[in-house]
Amino acid sequence: MLKEMRIDLNPSSLHKRHHVFVKFAISFLLLGLAFRLFVSDSIRFSSSIVETPPLVETNSITESPPLSPSSSSSLPAQAPSSGDLLANESQAFPNVAAECDIFTGDWVPDPSAPAYTNASCHEIEGHQNCMRNGRPDSGYLYWRWNPRDCELPRFDPGKFLDSTRNKSWAFIGDSISRNHVQSLLCILSQVEQAVEVYHDEEYRSKRWHFPSHNFTLSVVWTPFLLKADIFEDMNGVSSSEIQLHLDKLDETWTEQYKNFDYAVIAGGKWFLKTAIYRENDTVTGCHYCPGKNLTELGFDYAYRRALKTVLNFMTNSGHKAFIFLRTTTPDHFENGEWFSGGTCNRTAPFKDGEVDMKDVDIVMRDIELEEYEKAAPVGAENGVILKLLDTTRLSLLRPDGHPGPYRQFQPFAKDKNAQAQNDCLHWCLPGPIDSWNDLLMEMINRGIHQ
Repeated sequence: MLKEMRIDLNPSSLHKRHHVFVKFAISFLLLGLAFRLFVSDSIRFSSSIVETPPLVETNSITESPPLSPSSSSSLPAQAPSSGDLLANESQAFPNVAAECDIFTGDWVPDPSAPAYTNASCHEIEGHQNCMRNGRPDSGYLYWRWNPRDCELPRFDPGKFLDSTRNKSWAFIGDSISRNHVQSLLCILSQVEQAVEVYHDEEYRSKRWHFPSHNFTLSVVWTPFLLKADIFEDMNGVSSSEIQLHLDKLDETWTEQYKNFDYAVIAGGKWFLKTAIYRENDTVTGCHYCPGKNLTELGFDYAYRRALKTVLNFMTNSGHKAFIFLRTTTPDHFENGEWFSGGTCNRTAPFKDGEVDMKDVDIVMRDIELEEYEKAAPVGAENGVILKLLDTTRLSLLRPDGHPGPYRQFQPFAKDKNAQAQNDCLHWCLPGPIDSWNDLLMEMINRGIHQ
């Protein structure tokens, strides 16, 4: 037994036991450290789930602030991105611009009567008074424009007048602008009759006042928006080429522009006429001037210069107006033009895909969209609201809405086969152009609440 004891007390044996003990202690420590790290990581992982939950509804009141009585009982635990906010706003307000393009849609049958007739409105120009002039069909009156992704409210003349109290509106452009303002006047006349307070010598520019609302409505005739020397009578007969100053705005509208709180401005078909172009009071070219030995610059060159100059003036004038740039209006002449026997005898709208836009209208609308995209941000920086009133495509689908031969009074009263000049550009009143005012009011509502 003593011998065994001696063996046990041998130094080498003690060293070996000590070595085993150290290894055991180190292993224990490493195991403890690993366990701690595992637990710590688990805690952090668990914390990350609580702090950044997935974007799902939660009923936990500990992860959300107290709810107001009007709040939803389920709120996202993480703030939504701007895209999520737009999506949520679109669900709550289906008519907001981010959700619905009011210019993409269809004409749908509408059994309700027009807002006015030629008997209830006395502002209809003779050439657009299709009812009085004897147009035999009335089906063109019973359609409404229906955007595909939302409802377009009807124009409310009472609300419009209330919202424009003590304000001034102007329609600036050619005879289509005059056609449009007459449509608006007729709808507003169901609430209050306007008083004409001004007209120019040729009755092309006019101004009306609504005394109960202190609201002023103007139409300013300026077919090029630029300074132009026009040698044409009221019947469209020219004695010389138009001299168009591409670098000068027409003072007919610029001198009174700061009086307008709202302005609907548009170019148009006048740019397709033969014209000599001037810049810095020097002839630089022309459009459609054979035999003049001048450079053919094309109507598109002049139209772009005009819109660029106009929008630059409006967005940098210091006057903070609400501006609508209305796009070009297509005509529906078939089998000729206005001067060569063209007609428009259709009695129902086209469906989408049944008609193609003419090349000139494509060019003009593309220019309008491009110049608008450049000018809108500049206007926003200067406190000017600039909106695009894109009536081109919806108007393209309405070949039935023009006076046609009924621009004259009873053209076939004496001879059913009489040759009558057709108007396939302007619109009957009442008619499809009334829907433009529905669009205007919707755009005003959106502009105010954006």
